[in-house]
Amino acid sequence: MKLIIQDDYDKASDFAARYVLRKIIDFKPNADRYFTLGLPTGSTPLGMYKKLIELHKAGKVSFRYVKTFNMDEYVGIPRDHPESYHSFMFNNFFRHIDIDPNNANILDGNASDLEKECEDYEKKIAAAGGIRLFVGGIGPDGHIAFNEPGSSLVSRTRIKTLAKDTIIANARFFGNDMSLVPTSALTVGVGTVMDSYEVMIIITGAQKALAFYKAIEEGVSHMWTVSAFQMHPRTLFVADEDATLELKVKTVKYFKSLMHVHLKMIDEPEAAAQGDK
Repeated sequence: MKLIIQDDYDKASDFAARYVLRKIIDFKPNADRYFTLGLPTGSTPLGMYKKLIELHKAGKVSFRYVKTFNMDEYVGIPRDHPESYHSFMFNNFFRHIDIDPNNANILDGNASDLEKECEDYEKKIAAAGGIRLFVGGIGPDGHIAFNEPGSSLVSRTRIKTLAKDTIIANARFFGNDMSLVPTSALTVGVGTVMDSYEVMIIITGAQKALAFYKAIEEGVSHMWTVSAFQMHPRTLFVADEDATLELKVKTVKYFKSLMHVHLKMIDEPEAAAQGDK
């Protein structure tokens, strides 16, 4: 497990974006070998998406040979609803880069058979060769995707009833009217994300500090599903200072002492970005 601590949200977002860029370029994707990227929604990754768009427009990275798989989608709201995760991803990321829309995979919360939709999503991920890098964020209760407290740590993509705390947290996107917030969603499972070659989890803000503490300083627990990633061989946590408020001083000092090494992970390679030739 690696922990990157940056001064603030903007710097954490910049690091996350540059890490994604470096992983894509190092992979050298092409028409016969796509890079597979798992992606989250919510306010946390917005800064990363904004920076990736800037890097793409600067010619530093192409998404031509990238396939993406989003973590989740609400059940029962139209795909073009402004708060659907389809709308979120296309408005905030996909329409600003050169990805083929057919390679941007998002669960269909209006499928006639939701269980089959979930099973097919797992098959799509497997057919793409698995996820090379899954990026995630967490909720204040430590959930990743919509794997709420109490979710199985070996769960797969499925239908999930949303906890009241999650509905309350998401009400701000629905005019603070809880009655408009969907009560269920389709979500990848903890096991689905754990199968990825590498996982990067972005945690920012003081409201996530307790969950972050539970994630890295206490044991693995299904009540804090993000804690499962202690067991992943390639987990990278990216946090801002506010998110570390509940951590032990010695934990913060230890990981900060390694920053001179970890920052090399986002050094830009000398080779030009793929897909631009």
